[in-house]
Amino acid sequence: MAKTKKTKRNTGKKPTVSVIGLGRLGTALAIALDSARYEIVSLVGRNRRKLRTTVNNLDVKPMLLVAKELDKGSLGDLVIVAVPDDQILEVASNLARLRNTSTILHTSGALSSEVFAALAENGWHTGSIHPLASVSDPKAGVDALRNAYWCVEGDSVATRLARRLVQDLGARAFSIDAKYKPVYHAAAVMSSGNVVAVFDVALAMLNRCGLSRREAQRILLPLLESTALNLARSDPKDAITGTFARGDLETVKLHLASLQKNDLEEALRLYRILGEHALLLAHDRVPQDVAEEIRRRLRDDRR
Repeated sequence: MAKTKKTKRNTGKKPTVSVIGLGRLGTALAIALDSARYEIVSLVGRNRRKLRTTVNNLDVKPMLLVAKELDKGSLGDLVIVAVPDDQILEVASNLARLRNTSTILHTSGALSSEVFAALAENGWHTGSIHPLASVSDPKAGVDALRNAYWCVEGDSVATRLARRLVQDLGARAFSIDAKYKPVYHAAAVMSSGNVVAVFDVALAMLNRCGLSRREAQRILLPLLESTALNLARSDPKDAITGTFARGDLETVKLHLASLQKNDLEEALRLYRILGEHALLLAHDRVPQDVAEEIRRRLRDDRR
């Protein structure tokens, strides 16, 4: 593997770090922190083979620990927990048995630092740090982490440390009230995972037209990319284009009939729901009577 480009070293001593959980995000984060000159003292995971794969991508060679060996190594100044949400409490319970205390951050988008309440009572500084980035491959994900906005929350010490970490990666941080973490994360799902899901439905639609899925993906990707560019420049109400933005009633009728005729039920359900919201975005451009008729067609067809 080619060496990852190193980010500039900031002044001041950086905390030593342990990463617990070496999935795609945890691995990408370990590589990114190593490139940002953070000393990673331990990598902790369930699979020793995956631990060895991760350490091969780092300049330094930290201690490799499986979960039951947490008491055998140093965790350093900062512990980052990058395990699935339903495993965070188990990790916290294992850490609570240790005597040492430091700062702990988890990478869940939906959970707040409250999940570490027991550790906070034992003197740990607790927080969460979540990147708004899609990491499907650890190595490619390093750049995604550097270009992302990170949601940071927790106590003052944890938040300060998390913001410095984000800055050292070359990324940007923001904070929200912890009680809104689930809503925040649902918004992230809507703008990433659900977009991929809708794109997959579009592939199925073009597949019905006779194109292979690979060809359909190649054809649709430039359209998706141009839409993202429009959103980078404009508010959604100004970026939206197409049938609903123009108020093309006859085209909507044609779409609905064709989707029904070809038994594309999932596409039809999504078309109805998203079409209504597209009309809301375009309400300044579409005459009210036309919008109401399109809305009626969408709703009548739903029965």
